[in-house]
Amino acid sequence: MIELHHVTKQFKKSVVLDDLNLSVASGERIALIGSNGAGKTTLIRCLLGEYVHAGELSILGLNPRKDRANLLRRIGFVPQLPPPLRMTVGDLLRFVGELSGIEAARFDTVAAQLGLDVAKVRHLPFVKLSGGMKQKILIAVALGRDCELLILDEPAANLDPEARHAFFDLLAERLGSATMLISSHRLDEVAPLVNRVLELDTGRIVLDDRVADDVALAGRVLCRLVLRRAEPAIAKTLAEWGLTGDGLAWQGAIAGPDRLRFLGMLARYVGVLTHIEMEEQA
Repeated sequence: MIELHHVTKQFKKSVVLDDLNLSVASGERIALIGSNGAGKTTLIRCLLGEYVHAGELSILGLNPRKDRANLLRRIGFVPQLPPPLRMTVGDLLRFVGELSGIEAARFDTVAAQLGLDVAKVRHLPFVKLSGGMKQKILIAVALGRDCELLILDEPAANLDPEARHAFFDLLAERLGSATMLISSHRLDEVAPLVNRVLELDTGRIVLDDRVADDVALAGRVLCRLVLRRAEPAIAKTLAEWGLTGDGLAWQGAIAGPDRLRFLGMLARYVGVLTHIEMEEQA
């Protein structure tokens, strides 16, 4: 699927990718992690054919620079930062649909699964949308096409918990049909989604590890919490996660792949928690 042999990229005297060798098989789900400046975005741009570089790189047997137009039809990409597009949402979806030979209504369907009614924003310039709306449109464009490779750069960063769950459901539908490369600076954000972890540091691969592949992307975890006392801050946060309660006792279901992120949130309120119970639903 993806082959890198001695790939090096530098800007002036700064080496950003340093002699990378990597092989990714079809169907793998890769977490690409590393701190800011580690080289993640540069690697993604090389994969998308945006940068020239030393060494050899191929995707599906094609050169991302020489065969870029053909290859991009087979790749779904969600960037970390939404592009400042001034065209309306309707024009954007129609344009992408025409390029990929897909009815724009298909993107509407995916966006609706994420909780966005495209009809209400179709006339608005993309650049005027909120961060969450932009993210949903970009995910709809990527997942609304039959792509063999999905490259997702911090894909769920601006999504609310319910939209994140819908996003995980959409990824679950692509298991077995698409290879996934999911970039993040935090492993807990993406660990439950993947079966392999790659860590970059100063342009080099410092970790390449296979991980357990037993988390259902479409699964849910039932959570029950008891607080020592009612706190408006934690009550607001738990409600945003979709939990309901009487002030002290709370319960609700979260997306299975979000369990680590949920526990990380709870750690901020450990002083008022007296009971935590989590049970995976069948």
